[in-house]
Amino acid sequence: QVQLVESGGGLVQTGGSLRLSCAASGRTFSGYSMGWFRQAPEKAREFVAFIDRSGGGTYYTDSVKGRFTISRDNAKNTLYLQMNSLKPEDTAVYYCAATERVLNIHRSETYNTWGQGTQVTVSS
Repeated sequence: QVQLVESGGGLVQTGGSLRLSCAASGRTFSGYSMGWFRQAPEKAREFVAFIDRSGGGTYYTDSVKGRFTISRDNAKNTLYLQMNSLKPEDTAVYYCAATERVLNIHRSETYNTWGQGTQVTVSS
């Protein structure tokens, strides 16, 4: 099974940018499709973005389209989330997750491996 560690979170002002990273170890990273999720205080975990094993296919939740970009470098075993034009409502703990499935990629139940999360706080 793959192990995942996120980094890159922090405090940023509205309109600012952050790039999250998710370093993978263990089993072959390129064998997994990957997702980013987030969870704000007292809210359910929600889907943010998905990327397939090759990196050729991506999918975003509507609220981040045009602002966030998911990418991966299979040679470096690393997943990324570039976040631009950040808003206070983007404040949450962000998690990366891995799956070998190809359906229901927006559902957290589809993913069987999760990182520990990294905090993103956007001040107004």
